[in-house]
Amino acid sequence: MLKLLLTAISRSISHVPPAHFLLKIHEFSSLVENELEIYESLEFDAGGHKWKLVVYPNGNENKNVNDHISLYLEMADTSSLGFGWEVYPIFRLFVLDQNKDECHGKRRRFHGLKLEWGFDQFIPLEEFNDASNGYLVDDTCVFGAEVLVKERNKCKGECLSMTKLTSASIYKHVWKIENFSKLEAKRHESEVFIVRDQK
Repeated sequence: MLKLLLTAISRSISHVPPAHFLLKIHEFSSLVENELEIYESLEFDAGGHKWKLVVYPNGNENKNVNDHISLYLEMADTSSLGFGWEVYPIFRLFVLDQNKDECHGKRRRFHGLKLEWGFDQFIPLEEFNDASNGYLVDDTCVFGAEVLVKERNKCKGECLSMTKLTSASIYKHVWKIENFSKLEAKRHESEVFIVRDQK
């Protein structure tokens, strides 16, 4: 599970390309014209985990976005992580200004109960399509990602499965406490008892 600490979003400009992953898309207009709703990149490694970039070229319709490109970072593989896993990444997503060779992006720090985080309104389509901005040049664009994993914790856990009780399965345990009003300790435990093979 990813855990959301403080959600912090900031814009940035970098003169150095992203360190972990670049996604170059040729013929970007064909994604839009063919109404491709979503494109998921190949997996890449960063911070000891596998990730993917997820691009909605016409905006994420599930979030009612239609005038922006939506861009997300998705944790691609959690199969090797045990019960109660947590990952605390700080990530930055970019689009390259090919005219100035600068990366314009947004970053976010998160952890949460889902595997995909990012920006519903990463960049307005009008701004992205304006050739003078350098994001879409000769129908080619470049997105990028940097991911820094701050810490990873595993916690102990348990799973409680409740069983529907019938009159035949009701168990009763009586714990009689002598001289209750004279007890001095803050905590008291009953003797161990067994219900359906459970102690």
